[in-house]
This record gives sequence, structure tokens and C-alpha cells, in this order.
Amino acid sequence: MKKTEKILIACGAAAVALPTFLLAPGRATKGHKAPFWGRNFAHRGLHSRDKSVPENSLKAFELASAAGYGMELDVQLTRDGQVVVFHDDTLKRVCGVEGRVDDYTFAELQSFPLCGTEERIPLFSDVLNTVRGRGAIICELKNGPRNRELCKKTYDLIAAYPGEICIESFNPLIVAWFRFHAPELLRGQLAAPKDEYKDQSPLQAFLLSRCLLNVLARPQFIAYKLVRRPLAVRFAELLGAMKVAWTSHEPRSEKGQDAVIFEFYKPRITFK
Repeated sequence: MKKTEKILIACGAAAVALPTFLLAPGRATKGHKAPFWGRNFAHRGLHSRDKSVPENSLKAFELASAAGYGMELDVQLTRDGQVVVFHDDTLKRVCGVEGRVDDYTFAELQSFPLCGTEERIPLFSDVLNTVRGRGAIICELKNGPRNRELCKKTYDLIAAYPGEICIESFNPLIVAWFRFHAPELLRGQLAAPKDEYKDQSPLQAFLLSRCLLNVLARPQFIAYKLVRRPLAVRFAELLGAMKVAWTSHEPRSEKGQDAVIFEFYKPRITFK
């Protein structure tokens, strides 16, 4: 074999090996994936478009679990270190007040209604007590200034819960924490097209939108916004990452997915 041919072969091998190394997902057995495979998950609980049942409220989770759905929720910390279920960084959209969740203690947050209803921001522990294992849960950990504390406290609550829970985050370092400290939990990388990462540099947005930091967390599923996925993400799925889509508003979104996060309609509970 000529030297030129050897060089070309070596370059070709490197071209395959590098993306495989960067994008390869973590291994998960069928049993590991089974509670989440082919299921529809109510986005922030089974909340209503008119906000009479607010997102991430105990009522929304009671309705979702009573109907047999899986559910997706978001956790973050209060100022006094309580793990609460709330999506936004700030309280303005849902509670109509200024400030971040972590500007307030849990007791202070209880004075703010969710969407003008009687519902209040719940503790993660109260949501788990409401669901009581009646549906699998996808738990998103929100990025913030106290990520290690959030990971540890969330895991302590999950470890004591008898139902099925997996975790996900947009921050690969949060997912990586669970890779090393809770490998028994199914873990996922949340991702979206690069224009969704408005607070990141162009390079960070590119890396995150392509899941090129899988090398850190080795996620076992990728929860991608319901648009055409980049080639790099599809390659990670080819390598074994479970395909999760968010946020669906119609049943046809199930096609080609392994799990779907939905809102504002009532799909079948399972589709595979």
C-alpha cells in the first residue's frame, strides 16, 4: 500500500472516530428505557390553554397522573434552598411579580398565585406525593448559580421516590453530574436550534445545538425541539440515543419519535 493511500485511510478513520467520540450516547438497556419508551408526556403537567389549570401546578400533575400520562416538569432552587417546580427564570409571566425564583424563600413564594388561580408554586416533594408513581416523570433541572446544590437535592428526592423518573437539562454539566453521581438514572440532553441559545456565544450555541458536548455527559436520550434535527444529532441517535421531541401540539408528532412531550391536547398514552 502506498504512503498516500495510508494517509487517506488514516484521515478517513479519524473523520469517523472524532464525531463518534464527541457524540456517542451513554449505554442504556431496554429495561432502563422501558418506562419512557413510546409514551406521551404532559408538558408541565396537564395544564390548560386558558390557564385555569396552570402549568407546573399540583392540579396539572394530578390530572396528568389520573389520566395515565407521563409528565415533564422543571425544578430549581428557592433562596432558602428548597427544590420547587417552576419553569421560568423569572416570576413575571406566571406570577405577575418581579424577580427570580431564587430571590425569594419558599414561604415568600407562596403569596404569589399561579396565573391568577388558587394554585401556588409547589415543592418537588409535593409533586412526587401527588403523582405517587402513577406516571413516569421527566425532570428537567434548570440552569442557575447553584447547580451542584440543585443536582444533589433533586437526586436525594428522586432516590427516595418509588416511581419512575429520568432527568434532563440544557446544561451538559448538570447531565454530567448525574452521569457520575447517579448512573442508575436515565439521563437526557435537552437541545434546540442554535438561535434558541440567545444568552450564549455563537460557539457555545453551535456546540449545544449539535450536542457536541455529549462527550461530557454521555446522555442516553436527546430531547430536541420539534424541528428537523441537525446531522450531528441524528448521528448521535444512530449511535443509540433515544429520540424525545418537545413540545408537540398534534398527534402526528409521534412519527419517528421514541417519546413525545405534548401540551394542549390529549393524545393516546402510549404509541409504540
